[in-house]
Amino acid sequence: MEMEQKDMSEMDRDIIDITKRIVLNYNASDQLKLKKTTNLPSRAEIIGIIKDIRKIMFPGYFAGFNVTYPLAEYFVGEQIIDIAARLKKQIELALSYGKEDIDYKGLKAEAERISMNFIKKLPDIQEMLLMDVQAGFDGDPAAKSKEDIIFSYPGFFAIYVYRLAHVLYKEDVPFIPRIMTEYAHSRTGIDINSGATIGKYFFIDHGTGVVIGETTIIGNYVKLYQGVTIGALSTRDGQKLRDVKRHPTIEDNVTIYSGATVLGGNTVIGTGTVIGGSAFITTSIPPYTKVSVKSPELTMRDGSKAKDKSQWEI
Repeated sequence: MEMEQKDMSEMDRDIIDITKRIVLNYNASDQLKLKKTTNLPSRAEIIGIIKDIRKIMFPGYFAGFNVTYPLAEYFVGEQIIDIAARLKKQIELALSYGKEDIDYKGLKAEAERISMNFIKKLPDIQEMLLMDVQAGFDGDPAAKSKEDIIFSYPGFFAIYVYRLAHVLYKEDVPFIPRIMTEYAHSRTGIDINSGATIGKYFFIDHGTGVVIGETTIIGNYVKLYQGVTIGALSTRDGQKLRDVKRHPTIEDNVTIYSGATVLGGNTVIGTGTVIGGSAFITTSIPPYTKVSVKSPELTMRDGSKAKDKSQWEI
């Protein structure tokens, strides 16, 4: 044993020391205890469920094979049985996490109820998504087809994931709704909190940098452009603001252009309003109002006679 210690390099000893310190942290931190963390839901499995639901929502687009009508019911039925079982398992893990005294029979029954309620809502979600596709096609002259939107538009993908996650959010399922929407966020740069309430015929054009907060309410026929933030005012009170409406209400037929920011739980953007790019809004706007930011004056000076041609004044 002594020979082994002598033969150890400084790097080996460092690795042993680092390993011991990391494992000690498992016991020191409540968030790292192995007894708890081994029962966390699987992010990979949840992402797999998102992908498999998309196969039945949009047959032929993402399945890797074409589904024919004679086989459609068999294909969808088989997929739904599999998705329901996998989702139920993840919900069980989410509901049981961190709890010591668990009624496993009751927990399994609750997980089954939630997973089946989710499955029952899939046809309605599909119909909502088809309206979102129509909104994208009607609102973007660059769209060559509705298929183009389903295949490739990041805004539509973010909306698709949100609409799934929102069902589980309303059931108070821990972890899973956030995992879903953060997956879409990482893929698209669009951050839609699963708690937001969003109506039909919703379109996000371009999309990058859009943020929609948890207690946001968005009506029907709303269109957002890239860089729009629908957020909260100062959240320095942190957890004290949980369950408080912190984010705006956007009524029907509102368009918000790129870079605009709308903040505050009491802020209501009235029906038919158009908000111009880069506007910063913290108070309510009446219906059918056009809001714009006055363009700053651009001045240019002739630099052709400057001694140092590398210095230009604009």
